[in-house]
Amino acid sequence: VLDPRYGMYVWPCAVVLAQYVWFHGRTLPGRRVLEIGAGVSLPGIVAAKCGAEVILSDSEELPQCLENCQKSCLMNNLPHVPVIGITWGRISPELLSLAPVDIILGSDVFFDPKDFEDILTTIYFLLEKNPHAQFWTTYQVRSADWSIEDLLYKWKLKNIHIPLHSFGADKEHLASSSLPGRHTIEMMIISLARSDGT
Repeated sequence: VLDPRYGMYVWPCAVVLAQYVWFHGRTLPGRRVLEIGAGVSLPGIVAAKCGAEVILSDSEELPQCLENCQKSCLMNNLPHVPVIGITWGRISPELLSLAPVDIILGSDVFFDPKDFEDILTTIYFLLEKNPHAQFWTTYQVRSADWSIEDLLYKWKLKNIHIPLHSFGADKEHLASSSLPGRHTIEMMIISLARSDGT
């Protein structure tokens, strides 16, 4: 999905995650949602439209990404949704002062293996502060060699695979986009592993 007026591109993983958010929209009013690496922010925008209290974030080192978050909010009549800079792997004042969250969203954040540990460090920090929260994430399978299993174990996190057909995202065309059908996209929910190892 490309909006030429604003030069903003919506990645296929964002469309799939937004579909999951929409599918669970009735559970979102009053829940606090943080989208990390938000970019154009489609999943976060959908969560806000469903009644969630949303905060959008992207790297504080990438002002263009933060601007895209703000543009998306304005285009969708959500001028009051806060946009903050959070850089993965960095415990910043913005991260430390973040209000409690129930759901963390991240679409296609597992893009480059060199960032995987920084992402999970940030997720672990957020989940430790919010033990009942969940990280809803979609990712594109780019290499059979890439895995976060060892990192999840290291950071005492667990993941549950969510089949795309369970929320109607296994179609060739999704949200007027033919993109998801041409990519192998997976969805999982990451949460804290309990002390008994489950």
